[in-house]
Amino acid sequence: MSKNIRPRRSVLYMPGSNARALDKGRTIPADGLILDLEDAVAPDAKAQARGQIRDALKAGGYGGREIIVRINGLSTPWGKDDLTEAARFGADAILLPKVESAAAIRDAQAVLDTGGGPADLPIWCMIETPLGVLNAREIAFAGPRVGGLVMGTSDLAKDLNAQHTRERLPMLTSLGLCVLAARAAGIAILDGVHLDLADDEGFAFSCRQGRELGFEGKTLIHPKTVDTANAIFAPSETELAWAKKIIAAHAEAEKAGQGVVVVDGRLVENLHVEAAKRQVALADAIAALAAGAGS
Repeated sequence: MSKNIRPRRSVLYMPGSNARALDKGRTIPADGLILDLEDAVAPDAKAQARGQIRDALKAGGYGGREIIVRINGLSTPWGKDDLTEAARFGADAILLPKVESAAAIRDAQAVLDTGGGPADLPIWCMIETPLGVLNAREIAFAGPRVGGLVMGTSDLAKDLNAQHTRERLPMLTSLGLCVLAARAAGIAILDGVHLDLADDEGFAFSCRQGRELGFEGKTLIHPKTVDTANAIFAPSETELAWAKKIIAAHAEAEKAGQGVVVVDGRLVENLHVEAAKRQVALADAIAALAAGAGS
């Protein structure tokens, strides 16, 4: 599965201190899991959680789901041990909390190099403070290890003294700046969580808005929200049919020496075809993930 089109419609936070949750993660149809050592784990349970995540990943059974381990900050008593040990768990990536500069990535790289971590292990970055948002470009371009950005909208709203609204107007500037940084750097970006689990309509609205803004998917805090995120962030049957139609029509036009073609009254050129091919590739990757989810 290509790195650039890996499905990330739904990425569910799972507390590393909850062994039952780690086991249940094997059956939840999320595209990815963030196994958490930070916010979801009490201080006196950090070491135990680290061991449980290690054992869970060693046992396997997660199929093709993307597995990301969120560590504690390197300035905490647990951060360096989290990073050096998690690097050997076989996870797909490490997630750093509250990243505010490229220096944070360099510090993590130094710990990985000293601790013998895999040279190609991706580092993902939580963007959850005003300074992190303002430095999103610097962070996204910090080096080849940076694999993606994850919006921490709860902490960000607190630091902005902003309100949580359905339309997320107080967040749009921050969300847009981070999408711009990720797309310029060619890395992934995931939208923040929706906190009100009783607000199904609001959650669906947030997913649609996130997709419209350019996010690949949404981070989640409860398994019941997975199906909605998967449906909204996937190409619909109508979208796929249109994508395949314009790909074929443009290919025929190119054979005739034409760079553009009109399909059902709409002008189609190469930029539209590139977007259509991404849609088809994403749908194929989703199907492949579903087929291997139980393996």
